[in-house]
Amino acid sequence: MNSFLTEWGKDLKTIPVGPLGIIAMSGCEEMGNKVNAWLQKWNSLQESQDEEFYTIPGVNRDSFLIKTYCPRFGTGESKGVIKESVRGYDIYIIVDVCAFNKTYKMYGVEVPMSPDDHFQDLKRIIAAIAGKAKRINVIMPMLYESRQHKRSARESLDCALALQELQQYGVTNIITFDAHDPRVANAVPLIGFENVMPTYQMIKALCRTEKTLAIDKENMMVVSPDEGAMQRNIFYSSVLGLDLGMFYKRRDYTTVINGRNPIVAHEYLGADVEGKDVIVVDDMIASGDSMLDLCQELKKRRANRIYAVATFAFFTSGIEAFNKAYEDGLLTKVIASNLTYRRPEVQAAPWFVEADLSKYISYIIATLNHDRTLSNLLNPYNRIKKLLARYQSEQAAEGIRLV
Repeated sequence: MNSFLTEWGKDLKTIPVGPLGIIAMSGCEEMGNKVNAWLQKWNSLQESQDEEFYTIPGVNRDSFLIKTYCPRFGTGESKGVIKESVRGYDIYIIVDVCAFNKTYKMYGVEVPMSPDDHFQDLKRIIAAIAGKAKRINVIMPMLYESRQHKRSARESLDCALALQELQQYGVTNIITFDAHDPRVANAVPLIGFENVMPTYQMIKALCRTEKTLAIDKENMMVVSPDEGAMQRNIFYSSVLGLDLGMFYKRRDYTTVINGRNPIVAHEYLGADVEGKDVIVVDDMIASGDSMLDLCQELKKRRANRIYAVATFAFFTSGIEAFNKAYEDGLLTKVIASNLTYRRPEVQAAPWFVEADLSKYISYIIATLNHDRTLSNLLNPYNRIKKLLARYQSEQAAEGIRLV
């Protein structure tokens, strides 16, 4: 708690916007419990220092979690139900639109929840609040329909439409992580839209897992998987002080397979990767085919260890190909967040490293609840530099031989 007070300001005695309430939608129960635990821990520590801060009704609750559910009728229709009062509360709704592990019965058939189902349930809960809350904030790590963010033919603009719906429903702030294209925020210029990058947590997870990394230009590189991911890879290379390379995906735009144009070849632009560890950063791993193709291309160029860093790891086609790639030495680790549902077999895989974002989300909620700036939270540069200095000093102290 002391580090929290120091790093994000000593002014947490400001009056909150309202009593804090957290709604963890179906599929977000684990994240909701972790966030609640962090906030309760900080609550108890701060309360012992300044009891006046917690005189607002509802702040000293046993749990910040608000009980809600969305029961289904036999036809698949549903409704949103809130089981306690939220009048005057500052509500934070956490929703994972990709939690396909959640199911419901429709005409006797067990149906997995789609992103559309999750988004509709979110709107139901907002409708059940019925304007009684003081403020509604939505934390949607994987932004709904974020891959349909621009119009290139006669097609829908699903992400912009969804954001405008939330604005019309009275949502004040939308917090998402590593949006496919953050410019989609232009669809809702009159409400808060924060695109949070989990760079620090990813690097921290990598450093905790691999103790023999030589993070310098002579031994490591950052390689962007395509031109669309360049911005996030530029940040990684800048903050780590590493050279940057890029692959250009040459696609066959005359053909569409599984909703996308197939990749014909990967063309590499950049310095020589021979003998170097390589970090490849992307926003998501869907099927993972292009990531594995890229690993093969890097190994052809005699790269050493390859670390795939992705905010969201879905593995829509399963993990068999990744298991084989790991066994064949093509891939060393995949570092991904716990912001969306991870299959048990993914979490148990020897090549998978999970970055826990629950503490970071708790910081964001605590800061917004006190109506304070997020600037220090959104810029992790200084924290990453401290992390790297600590990592290298620990290597020196323990006499670890760098590979």
